[in-house]
Parts: sequence; structure tokens; C-alpha cells
Amino acid sequence: MITLEQTKYHAEILSNRVKKRYDHLRKRFAREGIDCFRLYDWDIPEVRAVVDWYAGHLVIAEYEREQTGPEWIFQMAKAVAQVLSVPTEKTHVKKRRTKTEQGPRYEKLNTKGERINVRERQLQFWVNLDDFLDTGLYSDHRDTRVILSKLSQGKDFLNLFAYTGAFTCAAALGGAKTTVTVDRSATYQSWAKDNLVLNGLAGPQHTFIQSDVFKYLEKASREGRRFTLGFIDPPSFFQDQMAKSSFDMNRDHPVLIRHVLKVMAPGATVFFSTNHQRFEPRLENLPVKDLKELTPQTIPEDYRNRQVHRCWQMTAI
Repeated sequence: MITLEQTKYHAEILSNRVKKRYDHLRKRFAREGIDCFRLYDWDIPEVRAVVDWYAGHLVIAEYEREQTGPEWIFQMAKAVAQVLSVPTEKTHVKKRRTKTEQGPRYEKLNTKGERINVRERQLQFWVNLDDFLDTGLYSDHRDTRVILSKLSQGKDFLNLFAYTGAFTCAAALGGAKTTVTVDRSATYQSWAKDNLVLNGLAGPQHTFIQSDVFKYLEKASREGRRFTLGFIDPPSFFQDQMAKSSFDMNRDHPVLIRHVLKVMAPGATVFFSTNHQRFEPRLENLPVKDLKELTPQTIPEDYRNRQVHRCWQMTAI
């Protein structure tokens, strides 16, 4: 077990590192209209934690391990909050499981239902800092959203595994003619609609589909739907107990992309992303051209300590 003395040392080096990062990032990000960013991600080997800034709030999570004990993360949170003068009510503590056998990673944590809105350049998003492990916004993709937005003018956009619709907002901001937002969760579909409203982008040209992605793609293909811009960001793994089916990123991503390409018009641009830390891409035999990996351009400065995602762009043929 980690001793009290070690815990105090960890708290000191973590708070010092976070303060330096905050001072380095906050002014420039403020000039860009960004008030949600990462301050720390396991930068120091013995301090297995993540610290994120959300418009005056701190979210501090531990990569859970037995030797730290139940109070370690709260000591880290207290030290970081003090050095940044963040009050207790704006400090949010979580634990991240790194092994699925420890239990579900993404179960609901709370039922407060409280949301705040954060800025990301020209966009705003609702986030919930208490009720779920993830907050409703993957800010590691903020630069990807800029790239996609610039390509969106006049496009018919398909957003798969859409979560809370951040990329739908980016496409709408860029002038997409239509958008279709697909996710299995009714909660996230409602959240995505709220994000569009928050940005003044809501309208009948935006369609929300609560569905399994593969089922939606099969239906859209039968109906002859064709999109000219797409974004795919599937989970690393999921299991559908009712349908007795599962998805594994390493095993199934070529099949998924081929299904997506069936509903893409020739010349359509498709972005494919994953945060699977041991992803093994098999993209060489897809019916596409101009396939290129964009990862270096899509990971912002505050996430460069570790490769938080990988991202590709391709053109349908």
C-alpha cells in the first residue's frame, strides 16, 4: 500500500505540475474561446490520474489500483483544487477502471442531473461532471471538429456512434445541408438535440435516430440513402445482450467501415476514429481512395502526453 508520506509527496508533485500546465494553457486557450481542456494525464508514472478543466470546475479521476487505497484520489483532488483556488463544490472526483473484469467501466455514477455549458471556439456544449464517468464532451477531438466543420458546407452529414452530437454541431456550424445523428442511447440523443439548441443550430434538417448503428446502416442502404460526409467513432467494445451480438474494434472495424461506405456517395469524405489503445488498423483493402492518417493534426497540445486517439480520412469510390 502507498504510505501517508508517499501520498503527500504525490499530492505535492501533482499540484505543482497541474499549476504549471494551467498557467501555460489558460491564457492562450481563453484567446481561442476554449474553456475546457486537459491539465494532466498520468504525466508522472507514480501518479496515475487525469485532471481536466471545465470552465472553472475540476474533474479529477484516478486510474484505479488497489495499492492507493480509497482516500488517495481525494487527497490529490484537494491539493489540485487548493493550488488552483477551486472550491470544493466545483471539484469532481472519479475512478477509472482499466480492467473490464473489475466491473462495468461506464455505469451511471450519480443522478444529480446538473449540467454546465463549456465553450469550444465557436461552439458550446452541455457537460455533466458528476453523473457519468465521461462528461458528454471528448475535447481531445476539438481540432478534428474544426477540420470536419470546414468540409461541411452543403454536405449531407452522417454521425455514427454520435454520443452527445458534438460533431453534428460542428457540421451544422460549417453549413451542412442535412445531418443524421445515430446513437443507441435515448439519453445521448436528447443531449445532442440540446447541444444543437444551445448553439442556435436546431432545425428540421437535423434528424436524430436512436438505433444500433449496424441496423441503421442496413435500413439506410435498403432505402438508397447517400451521404457526402461521415464521421465514425465507435467504442472499443460493446455487447448487446438482447441481440446476442458484440462489437470488437480490432476484429470488426473493416466490416463496419464497409457498411458505412455503402451509404456514402462517390467522392464522399469519411472520418474514422478510435481511442482503442492497442488498435491494429486493417484499412488496406477498403473501397476508398486518398486514405490518410490524420492523428498528428487531430490531437491538440493538451493531449499530446499520450496518444488519446487515432484518426483517418478517406474518400469513398
